[in-house]
Amino acid sequence: MNEVSIRTARMAEAPDILAFWAHAAEGHSITDDLDGVTRLLARDPRALLVAEQGNAIVGTLIAGYDGWRCHLYRLAVAPDHRRQGIATALVAAAQERFVALGGRRADAMVLDRNASGQAAWQASGFHAEGQWSRWVKPLV
Repeated sequence: MNEVSIRTARMAEAPDILAFWAHAAEGHSITDDLDGVTRLLARDPRALLVAEQGNAIVGTLIAGYDGWRCHLYRLAVAPDHRRQGIATALVAAAQERFVALGGRRADAMVLDRNASGQAAWQASGFHAEGQWSRWVKPLV
């Protein structure tokens, strides 16, 4: 089996990343479209981490930093590559990025119904904070 490497996404991969999320990610977001991904990469070209094996995307994690908070989104691993340490490697790469940028704490968005996602985050040392709720308002 080929080794998995972690790197940042390339703008030209946006359609491939969206296709990957369609089969590997839990849920769908308002920004899961070509415009959303290309805007992310244009604003912060190093925010979208990709786990690659050979020429195939096998995992992703968005590690966004706004100068105030470190936010993690779209941790996804291909179903046939799970439980091989890919999520752990992506989270470690994100944490290294945040520390280098001066980040102090990271938070992760996890669907309440996503038990396997919650287990992955917990295994990486994250915990739910029951005193917070996410409030949203679509702008478009």
